[in-house]
Amino acid sequence: MKYVGIDIGGMSVKCGVVEDGVILVKKSAPIKAQADERVILQSISALVDKVLAAGNFEKKDIAGIGIGCPGSIDDEAGEVRYCCNINFTKTPIVEIMRELTGVKNVRVSNDANCAALGETLYGAGKGAKNSVMITLGTGVGTGIVVEGKLLTGNRSAGSEGGHIQINMGGATCGCGKRGHYEAYASATALMNQVAAACEKHPESMLAKHAAEHGIDGKTVFTCAKMGDKVAVSTLKRYIKYVGEGLVTFANIFYPEVIIVGGGVSNAGDALILPLKEYVAKNVYGAEYNPTIEVVAAKLKNDAGIIGAAALCIE
Repeated sequence: MKYVGIDIGGMSVKCGVVEDGVILVKKSAPIKAQADERVILQSISALVDKVLAAGNFEKKDIAGIGIGCPGSIDDEAGEVRYCCNINFTKTPIVEIMRELTGVKNVRVSNDANCAALGETLYGAGKGAKNSVMITLGTGVGTGIVVEGKLLTGNRSAGSEGGHIQINMGGATCGCGKRGHYEAYASATALMNQVAAACEKHPESMLAKHAAEHGIDGKTVFTCAKMGDKVAVSTLKRYIKYVGEGLVTFANIFYPEVIIVGGGVSNAGDALILPLKEYVAKNVYGAEYNPTIEVVAAKLKNDAGIIGAAALCIE
């Protein structure tokens, strides 16, 4: 059966027709994030029509529409309670999209949850019933799948793993609280750590490379690969931060697989192999319990579309 998956972002919306975890056709469009909620959803409905037309599909060919949206989502009520970057507050997104599209089977969930579901069913976690996915980007997003279904907590307010505390009174998180995982493990945090290392060691290759090329998520990996000691030390500390969070998730959920996504995951084995080693060494009862795989996400930017579509599968 064919489903439409919609992945709403702060600057654009991606939409695709999905069948058995494969995107048959997709399109994207900019979003007017501060427009009236109905205007935003009308533009998304129009994008759905364009995608269907591009694939020569009709509404009757579609078994459901799934929506991944950032922010606090009440999955069961079909409501976006709040989204800090888009003008959605107590928005009955499912009800409005049913009205605009004429499709009755419409579902919504947080965008990180959708990515986790997509990767678990069709990507890096395929074959696993239990998984944890983290995305290392501007912040740290998490999605948890237990026995093949998303674990979202009371009225879908849970699964905010980026805000577990790993250092009481530590660095300030984007949410305003201190010591949260996101403040140490996000790509933003990594770049801050690199900037601090450059300031402390202006003679280092890392500092010279940053001065010439700027700092992004690749900087420390590039310089560590070239053997710069400051970069190696900075990267080792960052991997420990990320690993601490993974160990916490592993101890609570003990999934078959932990999936690492987001821009930092593009570093590949330079990130994934030491994280796998860290989890194996530090998880409780490792010598007696099954091995937890740590893998990089495979679906990349398509995970949200595929996972959103999967929301509609009974």
